[in-house]
Amino acid sequence: MPRSRVVSTVIEFTRAAYDAVVNHAVRGDPDEVCGVLAGTRADREDRESDADSGRNVDRESGAESGSDTNRGRSRVTEVRPAENVAETPETRYRIDPEEAVAVVESIENDGLDVVGFYHSHPAGPARPSGTDVARATWVGYSYAICALDGHPFVGSWRWRGEDGGFDREAVGIRSE
Repeated sequence: MPRSRVVSTVIEFTRAAYDAVVNHAVRGDPDEVCGVLAGTRADREDRESDADSGRNVDRESGAESGSDTNRGRSRVTEVRPAENVAETPETRYRIDPEEAVAVVESIENDGLDVVGFYHSHPAGPARPSGTDVARATWVGYSYAICALDGHPFVGSWRWRGEDGGFDREAVGIRSE
C-alpha cells in the first residue's frame, strides 16, 4: 500500500455531521456502512478567489499550475448515507453507481459540494486499507473512515491519485 503523508489539510465537520457518520457506523455494525460527505470543498474557495484575481486556474481540478490541490480546509455540513451493496459488506463497501449519481446530483442541486466519501471499519483501524487505496478514484477528495474498535473515531485522508496514495487530513469538529 502506498504510504500516506501528513500535509496541512483540514476537514472540518459540524458536530451534527460528525455524529451522523459515527451513528451510521454504529447502527450498521458489524457491516461496513458508506455515504457521501457534503458541504464546501477547500478548493471551491481557492477557485473563486483565483477567478477574481485573474490567475490561470484549471477548471477541472481548481489547481493553478504547480500548486498543491490538497491545500485548505473543507467543511462537511451534511452526510448523505448510501446503501452498501458490496458482496461482503462486513469487510468491503460499495455504493451502487446509480445511487451515487443520484446522491451527487442531490448535493449539487442543494447548492453544496461533494467533499468526499465515508465508510466504516467495524474492526478498525481508521485508516485506508489496501482495498480502499485500490478503489479510490476521486482525486483531491476526502475519504473519511469511522473505526469502531474501541471508542468510535473518524479519520480522513485526501486522495492524491493512483501513484500518490492518500494524504492524512486533520479532522476538526465545530459547533453549529
